[in-house]
Amino acid sequence: MQQIVSKGQLLPDEVIIEVLQQRLQQGRAAGEGGFILDGFPRTAHQAQQLAAVTQVQLALNLSLRHEVLVQKCCGRRICGHCGKNYNIADIYLPADPASGQPEIVMPPLSPPKECEPHLETREDDTEEVVLRRLQVYNAAAAPVEDFYRASGLLLDFEITGGIPQTLPRLMASLQPYIDAARSSSSSSSSSSSSSSSSEKEQAAATA
Repeated sequence: MQQIVSKGQLLPDEVIIEVLQQRLQQGRAAGEGGFILDGFPRTAHQAQQLAAVTQVQLALNLSLRHEVLVQKCCGRRICGHCGKNYNIADIYLPADPASGQPEIVMPPLSPPKECEPHLETREDDTEEVVLRRLQVYNAAAAPVEDFYRASGLLLDFEITGGIPQTLPRLMASLQPYIDAARSSSSSSSSSSSSSSSSEKEQAAATA
């Protein structure tokens, strides 16, 4: 699997589905009542397979302008000593009223002095590999978005800043769905005392 990822390619569907099914079974056995999938499903086939094994309540599509995404990926650094992640990319793009694109401000996530001598770049975080990875992703992403949009489950969210600026906006967008999921879970629990919590799974997936 590492060889496939290092070349900027995506894992085969059958591998991911097998791992997912194993994890869902473990969650059910442990009494988990829900889960969030990050970056999955990536293909329409995966979306169909996911719908066959569990209920998806929301598909969150986080978007970032192409040129910013490339800079952020190439700016990732890992401290080889402590294992923490940083990003040295310092990004500012002014708003473009003509195209309707908002201002983007993303300061670097700089490492402390003690980590600077130990910073490493991931093998697959070169511009060539990142661009290839984006081509593969974008070709597969459109059908996934269409799948969830047709189901009324897709929520588009554009990232325009760092975590401190983005998280409050994101949580405000998600709050109605969180409230609805909690309400649905409470109603299901009270209406059927014989049903186990694992049979009331709630899921959210990011496209």
